Amino acid sequence: MLITIDTEDRRPIYQQVAEEIKALIARGELAEGATLPPVRQLAADLGVNLNTIATAYRELQSEGLLAVKHGSGAVVTSRQTLATDEEELRKPLRAALTQMALAGLRRAEILGIVTDELRGLLKGAK
Repeated sequence: MLITIDTEDRRPIYQQVAEEIKALIARGELAEGATLPPVRQLAADLGVNLNTIATAYRELQSEGLLAVKHGSGAVVTSRQTLATDEEELRKPLRAALTQMALAGLRRAEILGIVTDELRGLLKGAK
């Protein structure tokens, strides 16, 4: 499982880890039923505090992406269990698009970025 931490990123490390795991699930690289590394192991691999990883796992569990059982690790649950309220799904997209527009990117540049990201995200999807 390839997870990278960006020390220049303003987001907390637990959030970066959670987002990386979400991307792995979305791309199909972590399928339903896949077991994630134990908290201690992943923390050691990434060189972060184990509470950071535990927080990321709890966040993913609260979103319905992981089932965490103390002592036996975390398992990916079905992606289909996520709430699919379109308005809720649009909020972070809208925020990201707003940031790009405020950064001065033109429509074509924004569409190019979105297309590239979507292509990368869905490359393993059915």
